[in-house]
Amino acid sequence: MRQAIKQNLPESVVNYARETVDFFGRLGELPAANFHPWRRDSIQRLAALKDIHKGQRCFIMGNGPSLKKTDLGKLKGEITFGMNRVYLAFEEMGFPTTYYVSINNLVVEQCAADIQKLKIPRFIAWHAHQWLQPDNDLYFLYSTYTGPKFATDIRRRLWEGATVTTVALQIAYYMGFSEVVLIGVDHNFVTQGKPNTTVVSQGDDPNHFSPNYFGKGFRWQLPDLETSERGYALARQTFEADGRRVVDATIDGKLRIFPRVDYNTLFG
Repeated sequence: MRQAIKQNLPESVVNYARETVDFFGRLGELPAANFHPWRRDSIQRLAALKDIHKGQRCFIMGNGPSLKKTDLGKLKGEITFGMNRVYLAFEEMGFPTTYYVSINNLVVEQCAADIQKLKIPRFIAWHAHQWLQPDNDLYFLYSTYTGPKFATDIRRRLWEGATVTTVALQIAYYMGFSEVVLIGVDHNFVTQGKPNTTVVSQGDDPNHFSPNYFGKGFRWQLPDLETSERGYALARQTFEADGRRVVDATIDGKLRIFPRVDYNTLFG
């Protein structure tokens, strides 16, 4: 019956009803997300990051297998965002990323010790704060699964868009970057199944740059590429409306939301 009602209502009405339900579902999160001492501290420190990189370029590194085909040495001296288990590539790269982002509870829970010891600025979802301790260069962001939006002020609520890359794009916008280059965002997974379902890896990981990324026994969630594309589309619209741009230099990537560029042409 619910499906029949949805089919007979205008799309605008269905969307409004969904957003209203989402809003009330998030109300319970608001007190801690706004007033917990750790969040208050993060909100205050995030203010200093506004437009800190105005007019500059950055690279957001996805963790797809294409990173193995990408000359990451070219990024030395560039401003970079790494995500989730990107630190597994640091030794081979010869340097860490400039910034680090992780919003998935399963990743933060299972990799908390690794994340805690990183010596770079880290942006972590508030809903995963129980596995970490506050630190001078650790920022807790209030991100949610529902309520589609592209936040231009990361001190407030961000929408996750089913991928940490969307959150990294919102951070990059807030920091003022005029150009964001995506690499390693393959937008293609060998492992198939119902989006957002939690599964346990049974062996080497074929979906990321390292077989140990989500190796045997690691709990992770199957990708939701459709929702990810919604988030990417919002990112493109927001950047371009402000005279900025996001381009995709992923080698053999399947994403078609952003203009494509050749990675090797980006360096003088």
